Amino acid sequence: MSDLTVKQEGFALAYVETGNASEAYRRSHDVGADTKPETVWSEASRLLANPKVSARVKELQQEARDLTMVSIGTLTQELEEARAHAMKDEKGASAAVSAIMGKAKLHKLLDEDKAGGVGVSVQVVIAGRDASIL
Repeated sequence: MSDLTVKQEGFALAYVETGNASEAYRRSHDVGADTKPETVWSEASRLLANPKVSARVKELQQEARDLTMVSIGTLTQELEEARAHAMKDEKGASAAVSAIMGKAKLHKLLDEDKAGGVGVSVQVVIAGRDASIL
């Protein structure tokens, strides 16, 4: 945390979470039920205009973007690399199938909860050159 007050930091976190300055202000400050919406909006706007607060908001937004990219994009790539590496090994078919199933789970392509909803079945077929190592 930078040199923000606890309330300013709370505002920045809530703003990144909600995308709504007024809601972020309500969550991070003591706002009474009788507080006018115009007052909340005015105070929230003032906080967003504060250079330290706006810099922290940008920093938190970048962190959120970085986490999102790691959780989907890079994990898929890493699983694909693991699959390709496993298929080079004579006994790697099992590891390759695990990597394929990991990608399917990551992208929610498996019907793991048969009782609850609609899903997609995934069938793994290893053919051609890759099948020869089985």
